[in-house]
Amino acid sequence: MKLIFVTQQVDPANPVLGATVAKLRALAAQVDELVVLSLGAVPGSLPPNCRVKTFGGRSKATRGLRFARALVTELSGADAVLAHMCPIYAVLAAPLTRPRRIPLLLWFAHWRASPLLRAATASATSVLSVDRRSFPLETPKLVPLGHGIDYAGLHCREHPGGRELRAVVLGRTSPAKGIETILRAVREVPEARVDVYGTSGSGEERAHRAELVLLIDELGIAGRAAIHEPVPRDRIGEVHQAADVLVNNMRAGAPDKAVYEACGSCLPVLASNPSFDDLFAGVEPRLAFKRDSPNELAARLRALAALPAEKRAAIGRTLRERAVASHSVDSWAAGVLAVVEKR
Repeated sequence: MKLIFVTQQVDPANPVLGATVAKLRALAAQVDELVVLSLGAVPGSLPPNCRVKTFGGRSKATRGLRFARALVTELSGADAVLAHMCPIYAVLAAPLTRPRRIPLLLWFAHWRASPLLRAATASATSVLSVDRRSFPLETPKLVPLGHGIDYAGLHCREHPGGRELRAVVLGRTSPAKGIETILRAVREVPEARVDVYGTSGSGEERAHRAELVLLIDELGIAGRAAIHEPVPRDRIGEVHQAADVLVNNMRAGAPDKAVYEACGSCLPVLASNPSFDDLFAGVEPRLAFKRDSPNELAARLRALAALPAEKRAAIGRTLRERAVASHSVDSWAAGVLAVVEKR
């Protein structure tokens, strides 16, 4: 099988896009040939049966033209084209794949429903996402596949108990992440501290980062809270191992992969997104909280802090078992290829 995969970057160390590399490697293990079209790529990141073509440029027009040229030269013998997270790739690819009757797949997991996403959904043969709640449009084309997490580098560690509860937040410093609520909750729990590791790529994210730094001072928790630079992909496991709990307050919609990655390290998780209801089902004390309620999150933190180390470890093992069963990168790759083979 020959699969063409279109993505933004191929860079294992990228704190935002690095997880895509594990997906590419998993696909490569199950196909004869994987062609990757990307804006940029770190050499040597992929197996020998992968070929990478870059189409970066200074302007959108230049990138679009280079993308079309790169794609059309690879369509001969292709079994499918998969556009990853950027709907524009599906829209641009459709006029080239449709006449050749080559399946066009769109992978998308985000809460934002844009006109471009609607066009991409109409253009795609199939739409792939984590689950039905992680795709913001209603469509019969949707196929849930799980998140596709590389659990090989994530391992359980017994987290020792202690008076301090070490919370960690991973992700962009975007208002959509609800970090302000987390900081306000930590203020109410003297035995808790929180470390936020996140990128600030957009103007909005940089502005919100500055607001969060000011809020830490205003709340008087500078000794128990800090905003840090993002963590390279290969160090996420280390951050998990130094923490007692991951807190995730992403707005409802696509389930944040940071949660499933933390589960891979047997790290207990507190999260507000209803998408995690199945993951948390039956676990006590409760791990879900209302998104805009610092008081409820504070109560969850206190309950977790009061648990003995062995009870926290048991929660972590339960979460890992559930996450690996539904969200491993190998099962994700197998799901993608099953969709291709049905077309």
